[in-house]
Amino acid sequence: MGLNEYLFGISSEDIASRHVKNEGYEILDRNFSSKFGEIDIIAKKDEILHFIEVKATKGEYEAIYRLTPAKFEKILKTIDFYLLQNGLNSDFQVDLITIENNNIKWIKNISL
Repeated sequence: MGLNEYLFGISSEDIASRHVKNEGYEILDRNFSSKFGEIDIIAKKDEILHFIEVKATKGEYEAIYRLTPAKFEKILKTIDFYLLQNGLNSDFQVDLITIENNNIKWIKNISL
């Protein structure tokens, strides 16, 4: 990954984090990583944990297609690790935020 792609990813995650905060969620962690993978944003609202993957694109394809089944499996393993590491036993869901041409779409409680 080149510097431009890295900076684009960081910028997209910043935009998504602001959006999440503006919707009344508390950001608990960003870029949580384990040997299994990484979770872009971990937020909480109404006692539900939200593990949020951020996908953005400048291209002509939809960002949603950048979340592959393999990536989703890594997210689930990382969630298990996060919950275990923090001694949590709470309700959670996996969300996806896509950013395309400055349009933000939040898809909640996804599964593949």
